[in-house]
Amino acid sequence: MAEENKDEDWMQKKWRPAMGWMYMLVCVMDMVIFPVAWALLQTITRTPITQWNPLTLQGAGLFHLAMGAVLGIAAFGRTQEKIAGSANNVATPSLPVAPSTPSPANSFGGKPSPSVAPQPEI
Repeated sequence: MAEENKDEDWMQKKWRPAMGWMYMLVCVMDMVIFPVAWALLQTITRTPITQWNPLTLQGAGLFHLAMGAVLGIAAFGRTQEKIAGSANNVATPSLPVAPSTPSPANSFGGKPSPSVAPQPEI
C-alpha cells in the first residue's frame, strides 16, 4: 500500500525539476545542437549555407516567456511551501527563544552593562 502511494506521487513530486530539465534540453537543442547539425547538413549536401532560425524564438519568443513564468511560479510556490513547513522533506524551522529577563552582564567582560536613565526634558 505504501509503495503504491509512492508511485502515485512521483509526478506530483518531480514535475518542477522535470520542467527545468525539459526547458534546458530544449534550449540546448535549439541553440547549440540544431545549428551545428544544420550547418553540417548543408555542407554535406553542398547546398548554399543559410543561418539556423531558432524555433523557440519564433512567435516573439513566447515559448521562453511561458517557460519563465512556469518555472518562476513553481519556484515561488516551492519557496512558500518550505517557509510554511508543508514540504515533505523539510523540517519546520524553529526560531530561537529569547530569554524572559535580560541578563545584567554583557558578553565581553561579564561586567554589568550601565543602565541608561531617561533624560529629563527641559
